[in-house]
Amino acid sequence: MNGKQVKLFLVDGTPGGLTTAEITNWTGSVLSARRSDLAELLRREEAERTGAYLLLGEDEDAVGDTRCYVGEADVVATRLRAHAKEKSFWSQAVLITSKDTNLTKSHVRYLESRLIELAQQAGRVTLENGTAPPRPRLPEADVSDMEYFLGELQIVLPVLGVNAIRVRAARSQTVVSSPAESPVFTLTNKHRTVDARAQQIDGEFIMLSGSVVVPTWHGVGNARSTQKAYANYRAQHEGLVADGSIVVESGTARTTRDIVFGSPSTAGAVALGRSCNGRVEWVGPEGSFGAWESRGVEDD
Repeated sequence: MNGKQVKLFLVDGTPGGLTTAEITNWTGSVLSARRSDLAELLRREEAERTGAYLLLGEDEDAVGDTRCYVGEADVVATRLRAHAKEKSFWSQAVLITSKDTNLTKSHVRYLESRLIELAQQAGRVTLENGTAPPRPRLPEADVSDMEYFLGELQIVLPVLGVNAIRVRAARSQTVVSSPAESPVFTLTNKHRTVDARAQQIDGEFIMLSGSVVVPTWHGVGNARSTQKAYANYRAQHEGLVADGSIVVESGTARTTRDIVFGSPSTAGAVALGRSCNGRVEWVGPEGSFGAWESRGVEDD
């Protein structure tokens, strides 16, 4: 098991306030701040460095209910001051610099390009960037360093609740699942022509690309609480169709990317077009998802 020690420091002592994050023996430095704390962020020494940054804001019409802008600057504070006047969508800024101040303009331009690529690949946010800038040409050793930097960043950002570049690592079919991955579970319904697959990866329940789901969501509830839940499922399904995550062709719907859900029951409900006990109805090689979750818990 390869553990990582991530150090968080709440600068003002409050959750959600100005927060620094780093990994032991990593040169990177990450600083997260609410827009209301921007003045304090700009007074920090990190803001005077060359770096990359993310601007994030909630939007129910965006993928994952989040809009994101990726940028870079020689002096990040200067660019953030401009964005405070020019961009209204964001409520959180994440500053990415280096503790050893060795990041050059070419390095952060490379980071900006790769961050946009990763955000597009992850499909968890709607990007505000109009285009993805090309990667600058760096020496081979520098490219290796920047890719390692990005790998550590993909660990730190989710700890801060930022999942914009959180992608599923590609692996060979012959590689055994890591402890962070579950077996592949299936959910089928011949009457509704549903044939979905899912995995829990790094604590997230993910419906896999290529899953066949219902083309429209028709569930109707009697109780007020049930109607509210069904309306939420319907809205999620319609949103996934609207953003292209589910494509409907000739009466059949198929997912075009891996989709993260808050629970196996929500994933199952969106797939089936009705309520679902996900811990029972998602089934793997050795039983239900619920049984897999409880493995090793019961006494022998």
